[in-house]
Amino acid sequence: MADHNGGSRADVELRLPAEGAYATIVRTTAAGLAARLDFTIDDIEDLRIAIGEATALAIPAADPGTDLVSSFFFGHGSLTVTLEVESMDEPALDTESFAWQVLDTMAQDASAGAEDGRFRVRFTVTSQVAAGMTGVER
Repeated sequence: MADHNGGSRADVELRLPAEGAYATIVRTTAAGLAARLDFTIDDIEDLRIAIGEATALAIPAADPGTDLVSSFFFGHGSLTVTLEVESMDEPALDTESFAWQVLDTMAQDASAGAEDGRFRVRFTVTSQVAAGMTGVER
């Protein structure tokens, strides 16, 4: 497994057109990976919601005709997700937006922003089972 805190390669990477119609594929992929990590049904639903809000932040920031790159890093009872798009305008994150508020509530270590012509959203979702065993709060 890759160390999601370092610069190592993602355990799973998905590249799709940066269009809203493809957000469902990212959510479905994330749910399948979380199931393999023994997330509970509630954890998987939280992840699906977080992915939906993260794509709502990333896709509008994308330059036309570019890709949405979704990277998934497996942890011990956690899944870290990075969504990245090309964005020459480098938009600022609206921390008052509904999408950000929901994402920040549903996930841990949520961050987003633009740098070097790319807009990134990154967050971690932890399994309730793993949180109970390690004392991690959701």
